[in-house]
Amino acid sequence: MFEEYVLAASTADLSAEPAAREHADAVEFRMDLASDPLDQLADYDGELPLLVTNRASWEGGEADGLGRYDALSDAIGRDAVAAVDVELAALRGTHPDPAEASHATALRDAAREAGVAVVASVHDFESTPEPAALVDLLADAASEGDVGKLATTATAPGDALAMIEATHEATAAGHRVATMCMGEPGRHTRAVTPLYGSKIGYAPVDAADATAPGQYPLATLRDLVDGLRAVDPEA
Repeated sequence: MFEEYVLAASTADLSAEPAAREHADAVEFRMDLASDPLDQLADYDGELPLLVTNRASWEGGEADGLGRYDALSDAIGRDAVAAVDVELAALRGTHPDPAEASHATALRDAAREAGVAVVASVHDFESTPEPAALVDLLADAASEGDVGKLATTATAPGDALAMIEATHEATAAGHRVATMCMGEPGRHTRAVTPLYGSKIGYAPVDAADATAPGQYPLATLRDLVDGLRAVDPEA
């Protein structure tokens, strides 16, 4: 997974999977936003592979405490689960709670033993650092997971340019990354960064269910990415 670009339909309700099939390559299941997420996984019989995310509250999600790792450990044992998201701060041990690191690295090891890819993620809901700092973050994330995901907040057009430049540099250095800017000034990066190497896109099946600022509806992002790649001979 993630050798090529993957468009993930983000949802907290796996019954929405049939509506995503036409445009998505996978489903990002937001366990932290879901009702009875383990029951949903047990009942899942969809066609699309799953990327499971149980986003910590300290990184913009709604999962509290270390129990979220137990749910993810259960999830990676499911045949439909092809990837799991783990926060870089936990994997690197930079979170104030040292128990985060031991739980995160144990989950990563278990995922790899199960043949499940690991997305090491970073989210900045306030700003977009300079390109060099972005490249360093992407290198760190890619070294801890199979894909390094970086989502920052764009407040001006220059932030979008910084993310595009960092995506290009990180990819040229051999890192597998997924990049995007949140917020309106950087919204277009969700369609453009795949041209520079970004391997994962995220979009809600229904625009009303967006899980991050500036997300395009699923069908729209599919059309934008495919349209841009069709005119790029190197894409």
